Amino acid sequence: MGKVSVLFRIMPSGVDADLVALEAGVREALGDVLRGIAVKPIAFGLKALMASILIDDASGGAEAYEVKLAAVPNVESVETLDVTLV
Repeated sequence: MGKVSVLFRIMPSGVDADLVALEAGVREALGDVLRGIAVKPIAFGLKALMASILIDDASGGAEAYEVKLAAVPNVESVETLDVTLV
């Protein structure tokens, strides 16, 4: 059984969203599969969180984690940017 690295872009609900609280919610939602998180400027003051996770390839994919991230308060959208077999 192999591992899969997944990269998500998490967009906040707006420019004035509290990114510290949003990051804490993302960390709580992903738990121990989270491998890294970073803030990335998008445009006009809007910033996104980039979160990387590492999961088993037999776990059923990234969709369950997208749902968990979408449920975090002040998350506007979640997009899977990259899925790579490790």
